[in-house]
Amino acid sequence: MDRLLITEAFVRVAQTGSFAKAAEQLGVTRSVITHRVQQLETFINSPLFHRSTRHVRLSDIGEAYFQECADMVAGFHGLTEKMRHQRSNLTGQLRVQVLQGFAVDHLGPMLAKFTALHPEIEFDVVVNDRVVDPIEEGFDIAFQMFPPLAERLVVRKLFSVHRVFCASPQYLEERGAPEHPQHLKDHHMALFGGYPSRNRWQFVRGEECIDLTLHGQVRSSSIHLLRDYALSGAGITCLPTLVASNELITGRLVPILTDYRLSSFDFAAVYPETQRRALRVRTLIDFLIDHIGEMPHWDQSLHDGGIIIH
Repeated sequence: MDRLLITEAFVRVAQTGSFAKAAEQLGVTRSVITHRVQQLETFINSPLFHRSTRHVRLSDIGEAYFQECADMVAGFHGLTEKMRHQRSNLTGQLRVQVLQGFAVDHLGPMLAKFTALHPEIEFDVVVNDRVVDPIEEGFDIAFQMFPPLAERLVVRKLFSVHRVFCASPQYLEERGAPEHPQHLKDHHMALFGGYPSRNRWQFVRGEECIDLTLHGQVRSSSIHLLRDYALSGAGITCLPTLVASNELITGRLVPILTDYRLSSFDFAAVYPETQRRALRVRTLIDFLIDHIGEMPHWDQSLHDGGIIIH
């Protein structure tokens, strides 16, 4: 028994003086209204109306009961409309977690454009390289590569994360460029420690597939630290193109083993199922997807130069 539905049926009959009119207003049949009123009468163990073939009027119990029921129904609908209004307006705060690789150099300019379009939305942006569960940690959205294995989460892809092995020209001049993945074992390596495959790497070239275990002299959870390490001429690293694109285009870093393809990852917006219909969440994600496009600008030049292959 849905007490709100049966109470609203009672209120509508009392207000209209008609079971038929109440049914019409609520979009149900007269028999449904009759059944709901009878349920309420059974529940309170008292008749609410005096019925005749031509008139319906409240009983004494019905009179005493009506006003509080009417206030309750009106209050519920008022609250519902208020919440719908809030959810349909682009106002309020968004608490966002984002990986450093996307936050630095990329997200800031996009947020500037978004907040200019929607000045009533405020942002609390937490930047780190942890994989988080947005439900447990209280985020409206988490932008990350490796979504947690949790229920009640929605995942929307923003773009593919491509990776490339690279080193500074100085390092390659001194040590030479590896021509085969196996040659990486002869070099100083700096590797990201957060990939699910850990030390396992796979290189694909046509029909050839090479599986390697690589141990880095330096391991880090910071992609930017690894980029700076490679720029200093200390060794070879593997960087996502969204972090290394400028350096690769300007020649400060040189791509190696470009004949071999590495696996890519999906960079995604991860958010609680309860936020699926929240307009500000949906609007932000749609904006980012439209702004980034099918091929992100940091990949376009690299793709045109044959450094990465989609």
